[in-house]
Amino acid sequence: MIPDNFFLHGGARETLMGPVGAALMLAAVALLLALPRKYMTAPVLLAVFLIPEGEVVVLGGFHLMPVRIVALFGLVRLAWLRYSSRLVLFSGGLNTIDKAFLGCTIAHSLAFILLWREPAAVINQAGFLLGELGSYVLLRCLIRDRDDVYRVLKLLVIVAALNALGMVYEKLRIQNLFGLVIGGVDPVPLIREGRIRSQGAFGHAILAGTFGAVLLPLFVVLWTHGKAKLLAAIGVLSSLVMVLTSASSTPLMAIFGVLVGICFWPVRKSMRIVRWAVVFVLVSLHLVMKAPVWFLIARVDMVGGSASFDRANLIDVFVKHFFDWWLVGTRDIGSWGWSMWDLSDMYVSQGETGGLIALIFFIAIISRSFSRLGKMRKVSSGKQEWVLWLFGVSLFANVMAFFGVSYWDQTVVAWFALLAMISIVTANPAKRKTVGIETELAAEPSQALAYGPESEIFAANAQL
Repeated sequence: MIPDNFFLHGGARETLMGPVGAALMLAAVALLLALPRKYMTAPVLLAVFLIPEGEVVVLGGFHLMPVRIVALFGLVRLAWLRYSSRLVLFSGGLNTIDKAFLGCTIAHSLAFILLWREPAAVINQAGFLLGELGSYVLLRCLIRDRDDVYRVLKLLVIVAALNALGMVYEKLRIQNLFGLVIGGVDPVPLIREGRIRSQGAFGHAILAGTFGAVLLPLFVVLWTHGKAKLLAAIGVLSSLVMVLTSASSTPLMAIFGVLVGICFWPVRKSMRIVRWAVVFVLVSLHLVMKAPVWFLIARVDMVGGSASFDRANLIDVFVKHFFDWWLVGTRDIGSWGWSMWDLSDMYVSQGETGGLIALIFFIAIISRSFSRLGKMRKVSSGKQEWVLWLFGVSLFANVMAFFGVSYWDQTVVAWFALLAMISIVTANPAKRKTVGIETELAAEPSQALAYGPESEIFAANAQL
């Protein structure tokens, strides 16, 4: 028999959206089209993170999940704002993160089409581009200044709190409220080694826990802001609850990354030495260990029953089959060994579905994000420097989580939101433009103070 991975499947054949999910989706779309620009992030984030991805509308062979529906109507609204009020779409213009993301997305689409070479692949990638590139562009255009950043963080607190409450209920009653009320996820959670793995509105418990873990430093940013300490405390508590109730090792590894990042704050001025020291240690271990250095992952099992060896073996097989995937990816992964079809590693997933070029662009996204944060931190001081460091900690937590999971549900939107916020907090004010009018803001600290809530970022950026 020919394995399923040799065929391009079309997903659900009919609409799978219940009345509650449809009502919530319609309300989100209405708000998205009616609210002022600065409040559009509310229906976007609430709809994406509270309506499970399993709620899908099928129209003429196209599969419209919540992420894609929100992206579609959001882009339509942005087009109208651009036409009616001369909205400058990308605050600060296209930066290196944007360009790397665009390159990664296009590389994935071209690789997929070339790999399958059939009309269904083009339709598939049209949906992919709408969901991935569309949602990134939407968030990048909506998150334009410091006020937008903190508004997004407050919305993420609400999302995390609602999911945390649902996951606690899931743990106690062995019932997923999102699955029971809205649909789109299994109403009965998975149980492993006697532990209930709560997943909330997400596609898997690992993704739910990871979502909570990588948000933890951002909620500390909200606490540092000083005007929403109660919300920040609720966010931190919700993050920890999501991690614990998910009963998964990957979220705990992300939390470990958060703790490591925060602990390195005192040596922030010597990070170049730290990075080279890490490289030296890893290379040395690779030379002296009996197995490759990535098999250190196999020793990580924080909750019992973790598939940590499979994660390490996946990387090993990925490296050994380099010439099978480097050009445009591969569809033969299911034949490479036991459980190799499960791309539970973001880096491996990028390479095997998009080829070497897509993997390089993906690493460039991470590299450029760290670079922008590092450069801005060096010319900042006090609270602003700490805020930039926390954004870097959240980015590092994602980097750690990528070794244990690939983002395939709405979790990817949280990743896009982080990249968009990093673009804003590291933007050069001399290149920033106001909403609607092509007027540049002042670059001098004394002038920047006149612009109110953006003053701290402007003052810190003035040396660039």
